[in-house]
Amino acid sequence: MRILTVGAGAVGGWFGARLHRAGHDVTFLVRPRRAAALRARGLRVTGLGEETTLVPRLVTADEPAQAYDLVLLSVKSTALDRAAKDLAPAVGPRTAILPLLNGMAHLERLAELFGRKAVLGGVAKVVTTLDGHGDIVRLAPPSAILTGELDGAPSARVDAVRALLTGAGIDSPDTPDITAAMWHKWVFISALGASTCLLRGSVGEFNAVPGGAELARALLAEAAAVSAAAGYPVPDAELDFTTRTVTTAGSRLTPSMYRDVLAGRPTEVEHVLGDLVARARALAVRTPLLDLATLQLRVHQHRTAAQPVREDAG
Repeated sequence: MRILTVGAGAVGGWFGARLHRAGHDVTFLVRPRRAAALRARGLRVTGLGEETTLVPRLVTADEPAQAYDLVLLSVKSTALDRAAKDLAPAVGPRTAILPLLNGMAHLERLAELFGRKAVLGGVAKVVTTLDGHGDIVRLAPPSAILTGELDGAPSARVDAVRALLTGAGIDSPDTPDITAAMWHKWVFISALGASTCLLRGSVGEFNAVPGGAELARALLAEAAAVSAAAGYPVPDAELDFTTRTVTTAGSRLTPSMYRDVLAGRPTEVEHVLGDLVARARALAVRTPLLDLATLQLRVHQHRTAAQPVREDAG
């Protein structure tokens, strides 16, 4: 299976590196500045006892492309349209596109561009970031990709992708309803992102002050209510896990959205929170706290839009 990983940032770089190390045919489609850095330093992965440097196969959008069997799309939602344009020459009639973005809005955009049959559902579970050198730092143990056909039907290509991932040490459990799994991840990342961005602190920091845990629970309740109204109630076990995650005393956990705010970068506010609150309105679900978090991040977005554009790390 010929694999194209679109983006070599914290998510795409991590999973692509795992597949590369397992001996698979992996190529990274990256922007010119990221390509130059990777050619100079290699693709480096650190954290949790790992120190790995790979020499990846790289292509940029201006290079000739062939059709790939599998495309792992792992860019920020703000770069989706540009990435889709870049990868278009790599998509053939049998190519499966596996997007690893948060939220749901990207599915319609990809279906519009490449046809619904080309697109799989996907959920990435990994806690990584890029350091100042552009190296990938793993912060916590999870390493999983959930995938499936969007209509829920079993398929040979999903079985093949799951076997490929599992063989590379990436958990990929059977997921009968990938749409539900995507909604449930959306609830998780919305509650975590809204809590840390609204309260301007890590999970441990806002839980250390009166009212912090209560606000996090309230934000989670709003997000879960939207998912339930859409037909995808969050199972009790997952809801309990997310509750524990956002109310753990001393936790240093922060999502990428909050790290982007601290760094003065644009965030995925519209894809993650803006789309969620819009769906809440359509479903007649009240989300005053999520609305407030969305508004605050839109102000941040407006501010960063006036700053010079920085090339995406992917």
